Amino acid sequence: MALILFTSFLVLLFLGVPVAIAIALASMVILMQEGVPLMLVAQRMFSGTDNFSLIAVPLFILAGDIMARGRISERLVEFADALLGFLRGGLSIVAVMAGMFFAAISGSGAASTAAIGSSLVPELKRKGYCETSSASLIAASGTIGVVIPPSVPMILYAVMAQESVSRLFLNGFIPGVIMGLVLIVIAIRQAYQRDYPPGSPFSVANIARTFYRAIWGLLTPFIILGGIFSGFFTPSEAAVIAVNYSLIASLFIYRDMGLKDIYRIMRRSIITTGVIMFIIATSSVMSWVLANWNIPAMIAQSVLEISTNPYVLLLLITLLILATGIFVETASALIILTPVLLPLVKLLDICLVHFGLIMVMGLAIGMITPPVAINLYVASSITGLPIERISRSVIPFLLGLLLVLFIVVYLPLFVPVIF
Repeated sequence: MALILFTSFLVLLFLGVPVAIAIALASMVILMQEGVPLMLVAQRMFSGTDNFSLIAVPLFILAGDIMARGRISERLVEFADALLGFLRGGLSIVAVMAGMFFAAISGSGAASTAAIGSSLVPELKRKGYCETSSASLIAASGTIGVVIPPSVPMILYAVMAQESVSRLFLNGFIPGVIMGLVLIVIAIRQAYQRDYPPGSPFSVANIARTFYRAIWGLLTPFIILGGIFSGFFTPSEAAVIAVNYSLIASLFIYRDMGLKDIYRIMRRSIITTGVIMFIIATSSVMSWVLANWNIPAMIAQSVLEISTNPYVLLLLITLLILATGIFVETASALIILTPVLLPLVKLLDICLVHFGLIMVMGLAIGMITPPVAINLYVASSITGLPIERISRSVIPFLLGLLLVLFIVVYLPLFVPVIF
């Protein structure tokens, strides 16, 4: 049964069928073979999206789109440049720092790449930085967008694993910061190898001026995440506040967009949300098929026959996540893999928050690994560079992110109090 299900799904994917439809059709093959009424498909699709926590998904997407379209990202880049731009290769550091700031606002890797890339790429070219390396660094920095909270993939995982969104958000900070620091170290090394010029002279007055201009953007993560962690409001309520705050900042404080812009942004956010929610709905059908025929338990048992060593099994699970992220978009891969791997993770007695971070980080790395590599495509569209050139330049940053991933995978086994 499992072989038929996954073979059908893979064949449909290779034929170019969209992921959501491939999931639904593969599930329907099993249902028809077993004589189950297809009315179940509609019932499961409805129940799969009937979850209050999922309200946060479209709202965080909308908030991220508003902030990416407005001048908030530009102000964040200016402030980061004032803080660190005086160093050799300082603009590379600014790219990562600005990406981390924006990650704490948008919850989206592609949005972070687009917002920071649009602001920084012209300046990087003007100051003589290697264009392909700069584009790949910005794309790699975009992966932090789904690790530092708020994070749309973390919300999706929390719903499927019935885990706390707040706990996932709280534990996403340190891995996200480490990812940023590793990228900064690699960028500084490249800056000295290529003799990049030092930036503008350090100026306290400039820091104060840019901080004042960026204060509304810098306050956003403190308001959203501070409210969640203090228990003042839930993640879903925080998403509503994020949308209202971003609208007020863009329309009345920075005054960088009008009602026509809001309409276009909402239209784009609705399309993105529709795609994600359709995947969630069809995945609910596949989850029912998996559970009804006990497929995850059989997969777990088969894997345990290979080895019972948790270190080996975690390596196999991580490699599977990385391989899936290469070929399948982050949200789709997460929704597909979570119900399959959860029984095995529970048998290994791995903390579900820890596993959620492994899932999100592993699939985030897929954003810079072709052929899917959405962040590389965004960087390519901003710079006009061929995707092949950016893909070669991203390798050092990819290796650095893999190092951080495996630290997160194995460190809690030695220090179990982390989560």
